[in-house]
Amino acid sequence: MSGAAGLDAHLATGTTGVCRCWKLVRADGVHFGFTDHDRALGFDGVVFRPESGLSAAALMQTTGLSVDNTEAVGALSDAAITEADIAAGRYDGAGIEAWLVQWAAPENRVLQFRGTLGELTRAGGAFTAELRGLAERMNTPTGRVYQRGCAAVLGDGDCRFDLETPGYGAEVAVVAVAEDRVLSLAGLAGFEARWFERGRCVVLDGAARGLVGAVKIDRPEGDLRRVELWDRLRAGIAVGDRVKLTAGCDKRMETCRLKFANLQNFRGFPDIPGEDWMVAHPARLSARDGGSRR
Repeated sequence: MSGAAGLDAHLATGTTGVCRCWKLVRADGVHFGFTDHDRALGFDGVVFRPESGLSAAALMQTTGLSVDNTEAVGALSDAAITEADIAAGRYDGAGIEAWLVQWAAPENRVLQFRGTLGELTRAGGAFTAELRGLAERMNTPTGRVYQRGCAAVLGDGDCRFDLETPGYGAEVAVVAVAEDRVLSLAGLAGFEARWFERGRCVVLDGAARGLVGAVKIDRPEGDLRRVELWDRLRAGIAVGDRVKLTAGCDKRMETCRLKFANLQNFRGFPDIPGEDWMVAHPARLSARDGGSRR
């Protein structure tokens, strides 16, 4: 007998030895295991280590649709969660599981909580993380927006464009950098000016590895390319670091047809009437294309 049944049997003895374990999985796939026991435990291929000093407040759960939540407190450590990684946003939205485990027989355990990390704060060598339950997703607006521009994100399940298509991305090295957001890049001479505007810049190595920035400006600058991001990356990027650029989309039907040849998946409504039709008056016009009335 193992699992939840084994844990129930152990708790029924009245003399128990249980601890809590937390499994943390970042968006980049890196995972960590923590426990409030004094020794390391292992199950499901994860080693749960006690060195972090992680502890958690009481878990509040309900049977309705209200959001389950709690918080966890732990020490910042170079071997586990570091202040630099928190500042860089590597733990934003990370998945987390909380288990109640019989430490002498880890196969006897029950999952108490599954959710994501919410707000993280750090001070005095420690961090506090808000844990948000699965019902938190119900606070996310859903539905389709009727607008002229495309509502899909380039490459997602609605757009269906393959971002690995040759000619729509490039991996290059940083030649110069300013303010952690203005990059000078070589090796992009074959791409049109502004090709990467509104696209993505993913850092492939260095201190900012895995971080993503949105491209604001993409202009040729002599033999190089000047790529400016909307916001500074939250970790330093250095000369020699490699980045991957992805072509940008301005959500227009013409761009979808001419640049990406993906008009069959366009998710906008280019012929929807504009707001000026709300105050329109009768007129002898043959065109009804939704454009501005002159």
